[in-house]
Amino acid sequence: MILTVTLNAALDVTYQVPGVDWNGVNRVSTVHRRAGGKGVNVARVLAALGQEVLVTGLAGGPTGEAVEADLRAAGLPSALVGVAGDSRTTLVVSETGAGRTALFNEPGPEVTADELGNFLNTYTSLLATARAVVISGSLPRGVPADTYATLAAIAAEQGVPAIVDADGEPLRHAPSGRPSIVKPNAEELARAVPGGGPEEGAQALRGRGARSVVVSMGSDGLLAVTPEGTFRARMPYKVEGNPTGAGDSLVAGLALGLVERAGWPETLSRAAALGAAAVAAPVAGDFDRDVYADMHPQIVIT
Repeated sequence: MILTVTLNAALDVTYQVPGVDWNGVNRVSTVHRRAGGKGVNVARVLAALGQEVLVTGLAGGPTGEAVEADLRAAGLPSALVGVAGDSRTTLVVSETGAGRTALFNEPGPEVTADELGNFLNTYTSLLATARAVVISGSLPRGVPADTYATLAAIAAEQGVPAIVDADGEPLRHAPSGRPSIVKPNAEELARAVPGGGPEEGAQALRGRGARSVVVSMGSDGLLAVTPEGTFRARMPYKVEGNPTGAGDSLVAGLALGLVERAGWPETLSRAAALGAAAVAAPVAGDFDRDVYADMHPQIVIT
């Protein structure tokens, strides 16, 4: 199975509205509520692609119970470790008329050293049956910034390839854990490695220990700096919609490439098409199969 780690699990709430009046009353046309967090979204996409998945991470309080209930309802196996604090809620406001999306993220619970230790024990045991692990998203309060590096290093010791998708200090620390792939977007990479372009930044993360670095650049496609060379995936057209979760679908494609031992051209074209197809879906963790089928063969790899 493919293991996904979501240390800051969330209950995702998505409001779809024709437009937003920030000084008045807004009528919401559609509401979606579901378990979320980046690793959960990755697991949803992988499950939709027929892969066996297992969701782990931290969850607590009434919101954590709602997260676990939704995972059960969705048929997504989970092994979440409990914490005393209440898990967070995230709110996405998607203006369907203007094509704009705003995301509001709560910080999440305060995690104690004992709670994190319990998780590390669970995580290490789950790796025994994992073919790959995806470590992604924000860290809740109380969790050290180098935790993703630690998780990647534990996976490397067990021979399990790891993908890390993070921002800020967790991204800066992540390469030291020797992950197979680090996946920032262009803005995250620029913050982690100031100065220079995406290729220079990706090379810098490889120099710190990451085996490969895949940079997502929205409608400009992907840049991958790998031991086999540097690749670009170029998109045939831009997809309009809700970009929340597009990076998670992209990461699902990368994870699938790892377990199938696919070459970089196939891995990147599939990942790029999944990311674009997620934009066409209303909520994170879903993707539009028609957009995916149409775009996949049109991705140009150089």
